[in-house]
Amino acid sequence: MKKKVLLMGASGSGKTSMRSMIFSNNPASLTSRLGATIDVEQNHVRFLDDLILNLWDCGGQDAFMDSYLSAQRATIFSHVGVLIYVFDVESREMTKDLEYYRDCLLGLSQFSKDATVFLLVHKMDLIRESERSSVLHRKTAELEKASGDVTVKVHGTSIYDETLYKAWSSIVNTLIPNVRTLSKHLRIFAEACNATEVILFERTTFLVIATSSDPSDQAVDPLTGHALDTKRYERTSELIKTFKQSCSRLREEFHSLEMELEDFTAVLDEMTKNTYILAVVHDPTIETAAIRMNIRIARRKFEELQGDSLVS
Repeated sequence: MKKKVLLMGASGSGKTSMRSMIFSNNPASLTSRLGATIDVEQNHVRFLDDLILNLWDCGGQDAFMDSYLSAQRATIFSHVGVLIYVFDVESREMTKDLEYYRDCLLGLSQFSKDATVFLLVHKMDLIRESERSSVLHRKTAELEKASGDVTVKVHGTSIYDETLYKAWSSIVNTLIPNVRTLSKHLRIFAEACNATEVILFERTTFLVIATSSDPSDQAVDPLTGHALDTKRYERTSELIKTFKQSCSRLREEFHSLEMELEDFTAVLDEMTKNTYILAVVHDPTIETAAIRMNIRIARRKFEELQGDSLVS
């Protein structure tokens, strides 16, 4: 099953850098070496085995954008599952950026009416931390107004923190059918392990696929009663990705991770050939060996669920 993903935005907005970090495992420190995208770079990224993301990274120079909106219009905007449009938070040509963006929405309405639209306000690290929330709020209002009747999802992102993983996890979630079914079975697994929380990650990108927690509920630490960090998923993705990169530099292969701390135990292990599972347990009587045994027992079921979610 192929899903076409358009990655668009002005030249220099950071599209290729984020793509290289998410899908090529490049660290942020190396993205400055990447050159500008010429015309369209297509990449077929295998995600969850049978789901292939057909990622179109579209160069943002004016000549290319004009071509996408005229001669290549039908080719670019046909059969699109998701449009990701990237805006530089400090762009000095926002009027022109919005004009091109509106033209892209018209192309979608003509050839891919059901496409989901994500807007990434990128390079948020250039804004003072104390001002980021207000700047993102203002940009969100501006972009929603420019989008007219089109429903959009806006994220503030940076390659230097976890916001990039949060945005892309949200994007990928829209492409995977039956995520709720996976979450339901993660809750069953969490109850079997007496785990506080269980998270399912995609193997290569370590983007979050599903969790045992209900998004509408506020998860709490069972020991202290305090609310768990709302950024815990994307921060975990970022930390594990960084650890994997460290292993690669040492020419070691990452397989699994086990931590036994004073307040909790965490076990990260392969669930299927395309996913990893992280179980976080606060009950000190639960042994890590028991968690690993439950993971082994659950593997066949999650292989079946993964296949069913992609076929449906």
